[in-house]
Amino acid sequence: MDNVLRNTWYVAAWASELAQGQLLDRTLLGERLVLYRSQDGAPVALANRCPHRFVPLSMGKLCDGGAAIECAYHGLRFDSRGQCVQNPQGEVPKGAGVRSFPATERFSAIWIWFGDPALADPALVPEIAFLEPETWAVGTGVTEVACHYELESDNIMDLSHIEFLHPMFSSEAVRAGAIECRQDGETVWSRRMIYNDDPPEFIRQAFNIPAGKRVDRWLDARWNAPAVIALWTGGVESGRPREDGIDWCSAHLFTPISENRTMYFWALAFPRSMENAEEMALQGREALRYPFEHEDAPIIEAAHANMGGEDFWALRPLILPGDGGAVRARRLLKSMIAREQAGASARQTQTP
Repeated sequence: MDNVLRNTWYVAAWASELAQGQLLDRTLLGERLVLYRSQDGAPVALANRCPHRFVPLSMGKLCDGGAAIECAYHGLRFDSRGQCVQNPQGEVPKGAGVRSFPATERFSAIWIWFGDPALADPALVPEIAFLEPETWAVGTGVTEVACHYELESDNIMDLSHIEFLHPMFSSEAVRAGAIECRQDGETVWSRRMIYNDDPPEFIRQAFNIPAGKRVDRWLDARWNAPAVIALWTGGVESGRPREDGIDWCSAHLFTPISENRTMYFWALAFPRSMENAEEMALQGREALRYPFEHEDAPIIEAAHANMGGEDFWALRPLILPGDGGAVRARRLLKSMIAREQAGASARQTQTP
């Protein structure tokens, strides 16, 4: 993929997907990768193609507790830096190796960096405190969707669609919600406040609101590049202060597989101080799986297909009030990509 931000962190997997001693084959940004944990448990990401006869390294095995990965075809071994460290047929050929990608584990996820390795600072991973497994019970899911990843970001940054697409979440009060969109540096917020709602039973149970009582609700989405969204959905009995209410914390993290496919990493989290937090996280995850996979995904996939490969802006999309956050995120990401590519071009021009 060419038109993507590279000097940034993308989610490659949930930490729970990467068990010690196991190999994970995953394609992201058009790069086929093999992911595993080294001897000390640190995540490793290598190009998933042996340089000898191009067999996927994911078909091989880990040796010495994760010190090296061995190709299943001719037994070449590569360490966590991608360097070839063993050739059963003799000396290791000079320069033999595969590309390695910086990887780090933070906020219950494995993150990967596709840009300049010298810039891969783990501190640049967008902060999502409610995904810290030590203090939060986190239920995670992964869904592959046939669409461009920015359409998925649009979907979370503009939640006006829940009135029509997710009946278990919504009522007509959503359309009357007060919308606020703002940009703080390279962070974009999209907020919707819904007052005096008579929501479905699922929402009443989620926010512990008795039958017959009206509800004030909020939907606060925070976007960071490239497509990392933290979402706070909360509710309180109408007229009471927001701090008396309940928040559901969820994460929606999108990594492109290609121009036409996206890996959707989603999670729901509850503080471990809450009674039955682990059970709540698992139950909440399963409750959300259906709307994500059977309501959102078909609509977004249909929209992507109906664009016929055209550029989003070239189709001159109609912009509605609820689109403010999504539009800001798209424009900011576009400017970040352009700036990065201009810098790369300038460096190439200066190279003798």
